[in-house]
Amino acid sequence: MDASRRKFLAQSLAIGCSAAASPFVTPVTFASIPSDNRLVVIVLRGAMDGLDICAPLGEPVFKQYRPGLSKRDFRDLDGFFALNENLADLMPLWKAGELGFVQAVSTPYRDKRSHFDGQDLLEAGLAEEGGNVRDSGWINRMLSLIPGAEQDSAFSVGRESMLILRGDFPVTSWAPESRVDMSPHGQMLLDAIYAKDPLFAQAGQTALTLAAQLSMEQMQGDGDEEDAEMMAEMLKSMRSSQEAQQASGLAAFAAERLKEDTRFATFSIGGWDTHLRQDRAIRNASKELQAALLTLHQQLGPVWDKTCVLCMTEFGRTVRENGSGGTDHGTGGAMIMAGGAIKGRKVYGDWPGLEEAALYERRDLMPTADLRRYAGWAAHDLFGLSVGQIENTVFPGVDMATNPGFLR
Repeated sequence: MDASRRKFLAQSLAIGCSAAASPFVTPVTFASIPSDNRLVVIVLRGAMDGLDICAPLGEPVFKQYRPGLSKRDFRDLDGFFALNENLADLMPLWKAGELGFVQAVSTPYRDKRSHFDGQDLLEAGLAEEGGNVRDSGWINRMLSLIPGAEQDSAFSVGRESMLILRGDFPVTSWAPESRVDMSPHGQMLLDAIYAKDPLFAQAGQTALTLAAQLSMEQMQGDGDEEDAEMMAEMLKSMRSSQEAQQASGLAAFAAERLKEDTRFATFSIGGWDTHLRQDRAIRNASKELQAALLTLHQQLGPVWDKTCVLCMTEFGRTVRENGSGGTDHGTGGAMIMAGGAIKGRKVYGDWPGLEEAALYERRDLMPTADLRRYAGWAAHDLFGLSVGQIENTVFPGVDMATNPGFLR
């Protein structure tokens, strides 16, 4: 077995363990279709603050709304918007035209600001809540319209498949159901075995993390609070150093598939719910996202030029910084785009301004476009779906309007 193959297997083992158990990275899904273009959708769970990631420093009132959060070391993008310092390593992609943003977008979801409902509508691609909102996801419906898509063209890794791929189009999923119990001596033995082969060391450490987490869940269920608290502290320290590795590993696994027959991949990254100390809370999620995007860029090679990455979140956050140094659930937000297939180095969308009268309910960024419109044009330009198919089936009720032209 050559070194590259062994490395891929090591990454796959690590992902198989961590993706199912981690609250930071959740299921990954793939689909193979008869097209040479690739689409990667990353769901940013927790409501990413688009005003922090792509900050409108050119707005005179921005710093008034955010006296603490506006003190970051932002990286200038276009003289008006600036990039969060925790994503600074993505600047080469911006300068190469392979990174872009869309501001003031949202799904049609309004006012209730529930993560669960918002994420359901984001993945379902529907305009309204309803009894059938969880019956199908927009990627599943998109696949059903592409000629030549086969029964095994998609699969999900994790404890449950993502709603974005659920539906009549058949998919395959894998989820670990077994409990992992391991003694301290067993952990030491496994650690020693992995140490002899550096290619498998990371996979082994991730497996141990999974074992510890499942053990903690068991102890919590049994009422052993003292042991559970100790295990929780251990996991917290382990996660802090592994979050970016998990996202990077997941992206590496996706890249391996995308370089072959797979044309679609989706996974999610959590940690964006930043009510308290947003300067710290958003750092981990941003670093994780940055690691995933850089890994895709590095490992896709020539395929990167045919790839569009869309990073979406369920809704934005309040314009005003709260008393805890964070922000609360809002409405309008931002979408991140990356890949060699996009026309980057641009912030797309109709910017509504931040004067109080221009805000939604005088608290949130006013949405000026349906996020589904941008995903719809990606389906149109990358895979040849018609506007009618998108408006009627993929995203029922969406107004595709004019093509924003963000793809090459």
